[in-house]
Amino acid sequence: MAQYLITGANRGIGLEFIRQLLARGDRVIAACRHTARASELNQLSGEYPGHLKVLPLDVAEPRSIDELVREIGMLEIVIDVLINNAGVLTPGEAFGEVEAKALDQAFTTNAQGPFLLTQSLATRLAEKAKVVSISSGLGSIARTQRFGTPSYNISKAALNMAVRLLGHALADRGIAVLALSPGWVRTEMGGDKADLDVTESVANMLKVIDGLEFDPNTIGQFLGNTGEPVPW
Repeated sequence: MAQYLITGANRGIGLEFIRQLLARGDRVIAACRHTARASELNQLSGEYPGHLKVLPLDVAEPRSIDELVREIGMLEIVIDVLINNAGVLTPGEAFGEVEAKALDQAFTTNAQGPFLLTQSLATRLAEKAKVVSISSGLGSIARTQRFGTPSYNISKAALNMAVRLLGHALADRGIAVLALSPGWVRTEMGGDKADLDVTESVANMLKVIDGLEFDPNTIGQFLGNTGEPVPW
């Protein structure tokens, strides 16, 4: 039974991670911005007493990160797997109309947040823990074939660099660090035309995470939801 911490846990991919992990008997800290509004999480907490703790976190706010880390320290929780899942996407961006605030919000949430949270939680990570950041194929520079969702794409490319750097920073403790693309998933962010059901995507990703081990030759790698390498 492992201890997980998942950000952006109140909906979509994050919530499905919670469901599947609880169903198999793991313990989970579910972090989200508005815990009082997270009705499904709070319901799951009642269904799985002692296995789910819901804590507030806005990854875009360093003070919120500090408060979460302080709470985890007070509870003396050691984290086996950290999943940086929280993310934002600004739809409908067109060239010539991309706003600085959209770029700033995307970078702060999608790249800065996971980096700072992982850095701050480093002392609470178990030896040989796993740190997984949910990236996207849209963050792959090699795959880019059109202009679309620039704020999101740029921030995910930045996240990938953060993952590689964190991999090196945590390597001496045997901590495996991974950027993981869920694929195009039918969620509020992905839309109803996406290829994958959220249940399938998360099940695939959990297989990848379960099989993840530290390897000095693959520090901070970038994989798809079935474990295939994604080009940078």
